[in-house]
Amino acid sequence: MTRPRVVVLRGHSANPWELRPWELLADRFDVVVGVTGSNAYDLSAGNVQRLPVRALRDRLPAGRIGDLAVLALGDRYLGLEEALAGAAIVHSAELGVWFSGQPAALKRKLGYRLVLTVWETIPFLDTYRRSRGRRYKRLAVAEADLMLAATDRARRCLLLEGVPGERVVVSPPGIDAERFSSAAGAAGTGALVVSPGRLVWEKGHYDVVRALAALDADVRLLIVGAGPERERLLRYAAELGLAGRVEIRAVPYGEMPGVFASAACVVLASLPVPLWEEQFGMVLAEAMAAGAPIVASSSGAIPEVLAGSGAALFSPGDWPALAGLIGERLGGGRLSYPRAIVERYSARAAAERLAAAYERVLSDL
Repeated sequence: MTRPRVVVLRGHSANPWELRPWELLADRFDVVVGVTGSNAYDLSAGNVQRLPVRALRDRLPAGRIGDLAVLALGDRYLGLEEALAGAAIVHSAELGVWFSGQPAALKRKLGYRLVLTVWETIPFLDTYRRSRGRRYKRLAVAEADLMLAATDRARRCLLLEGVPGERVVVSPPGIDAERFSSAAGAAGTGALVVSPGRLVWEKGHYDVVRALAALDADVRLLIVGAGPERERLLRYAAELGLAGRVEIRAVPYGEMPGVFASAACVVLASLPVPLWEEQFGMVLAEAMAAGAPIVASSSGAIPEVLAGSGAALFSPGDWPALAGLIGERLGGGRLSYPRAIVERYSARAAAERLAAAYERVLSDL
C-alpha cells in the first residue's frame, strides 16, 4: 500500500528537534521536509527525508543587505508548485507567514490537505502591522483543513481570530524523552544553575544573573545559547561580582541531557514583551524528562506546560522571588515528574497525535 506523502514546510527554520516526531511516522507516511538554501539549522543527523526547495532569500546577498531586501520584497518559495506535486498533505506552521500562505494558495489547484501547527499565543499579532501577513493569514484561515495548536492558549488565540473550533485541536510538540530520561538518575555535581535559551532580553537571562548575585551561596550559572546579548550579559555579571561564576556557551543538542543532569536547577525566566510571550518552552519538557528541578516564570504558556508537575513558578521579572526559589532547590537532587506529563511531551506521543490528525483530514477526501 502506498504511503500518503506529507511535505513539511518551515520556511528557513526546519530544525531537528521539532522534526523528531515525524521520524517515527516513516512506516505510515512518506514524510519529506522542505529545506531551503538558507535554512538556519543542520538537519544532517536527522532521519526525515530532505526535499531541496528554493526561496527568494537564497538568491539575495548574504548578511544585512539581503535581509533588508527580503523584508522589502517579501520572501517566497520559488517553484513550490512542482515541489508539492503529488503531496497528500502539506504541513506548515503559523498563519501570517509566507510558508503557510503560499501552500494555502496552491491547495485547491493541487488537491492536497493543509495542516498548520500554530504556536502563536497573542491574537491578531500581525493584523495591523504587515499587509502581506494579513493576506497570508486570510488564505491560511480559509484553506487549512486542520490547525494543531501547540497549547490550549494557542487554541484560544485561534478561536478569537475566528477559526472554527471544529478545525482546531491541541497537539503539543514532542521531545526525545528517552534520551533525556537516560540522564535522570545522575546526580548533579556542585551547585550549578542552568538557564537555557537564545541570548535575547526577553529570555530573562539578566534576571537569572541578578538572582544568582542575590544568593548567599557559591553557585555557578551556565547560560546555554547564542545571540546578541552575550557580551552584555558577561559584563553585567562582572559588574555584579560574578566574574568566573557565569559561563555562556552554545551546547550541541545531543549534549543537553548531560547538561540537565548536572544542574541543581533549570531556570526559564522568560519575560513577556509586546510582540512575544513564551509560546511553549521545549526545554521544560526536556528538563522534566531528565528529572531536573525547574523554576520558571509564568510568561505565556509556561504555566500550562508545567501544570501538574510541581515545578515552581514566579512572576516574570521578580528576580528576588527567583533567587529564593533557586536557593530552595540547591542540593535537592533529581526529581521524578509524573509519568503522564513526561509521556505527553514525548516524541512518541506527538507522533501519534500527528498520525491521528493526518488520518482525520485524509478521511474527508
